[in-house]
Amino acid sequence: MLILTVESSCDETSAAVVRDGRYILSNIIATQVDMHACYGGVVPELAARKHLESCPVVIDRALQSAGVELADIEGIAVTSGPGLIGALLVGMSAAKALAFALNIPVVGVHHIEGHILAPFLHNDSGSCGLEFPYLALAVSGGHTHLYRVDGIGSYSLIGQTLDDAAGEAFDKVAKMAGLTYPGGALIDKLSRSGDSNYFKFPRPMLNRPGFDFSFSGIKTAVLNQIKKLEQPLEGDLLNHLAASFQEAVVEVLSCKAFKAAQEYDLKRIVVAGGVACNSGLRERFNYMAGTAGVEVYFPSPLLCADNAAMLAVAGDYYLSRGDSSTLDLNAQANWPLQTVGGPLDKQG
Repeated sequence: MLILTVESSCDETSAAVVRDGRYILSNIIATQVDMHACYGGVVPELAARKHLESCPVVIDRALQSAGVELADIEGIAVTSGPGLIGALLVGMSAAKALAFALNIPVVGVHHIEGHILAPFLHNDSGSCGLEFPYLALAVSGGHTHLYRVDGIGSYSLIGQTLDDAAGEAFDKVAKMAGLTYPGGALIDKLSRSGDSNYFKFPRPMLNRPGFDFSFSGIKTAVLNQIKKLEQPLEGDLLNHLAASFQEAVVEVLSCKAFKAAQEYDLKRIVVAGGVACNSGLRERFNYMAGTAGVEVYFPSPLLCADNAAMLAVAGDYYLSRGDSSTLDLNAQANWPLQTVGGPLDKQG
């Protein structure tokens, strides 16, 4: 099945063309990072307005890059939540309008569902080797969740953040340190030249029962440490702060994930979302996998960021079995992934 996918949940406008829910023919992403940088974060109203400008252009480019026409498209998948309501509505309106005009089915897909299924995607005839069931760590600016994944549409929540998401903590610490938004990649870069043991930051909830997370305490500890400094936060000192903070977050994420995999007897772990691009996180997971006898899968860096192609795995599955959403499909700002089981759950 040849499907068009559309993503507009936050500040990336993206469209992709994917065949059979696996083979990426195109994946176009228009980012708004520069526009929001001066505000230190995403401004919802500005994001929605920019999506209005970008969506038609991005869809046209995705079709052209894939070498197909609209008439070739057999179905459409679109992010219907969770996310910023105004931003979601832009992509959904475009997707539903095209589906109506072409008389083809459309299906709403959960944003995190797209992320944790992304390792199944590839650009050629190869296979990633990933099989169900597996543990999925969805870690980004808005989400830090652990799920047991038994199949497409079958997700069980194991643990989640009780306050800040890990990616949000990265951006807030970067702002405290005088770095620009988004700060996660900058923290990662600086940490490579720093001593991760220079500052002693807490590992919240690491030794508590269960698999929930908390990152507000680490953020507060970093702020208090900065206030205590008797010299400017720059050079080696800044590198040490970045490395020490990153080490604390990575240790919590990795230890919780591997403990959950052991308790649920899962031999495969998927790490997905924007923070999955972090080099320290990847190194730690790959190292622990070797000693624990667990396989770890990361999507490619492009597929870790918000993108439309990641929607195709679930989208193609639902559409191919005849499940589609109606044209009154609505956006959902908050939508627990564990309630997903097909498009009937995707009615607003």
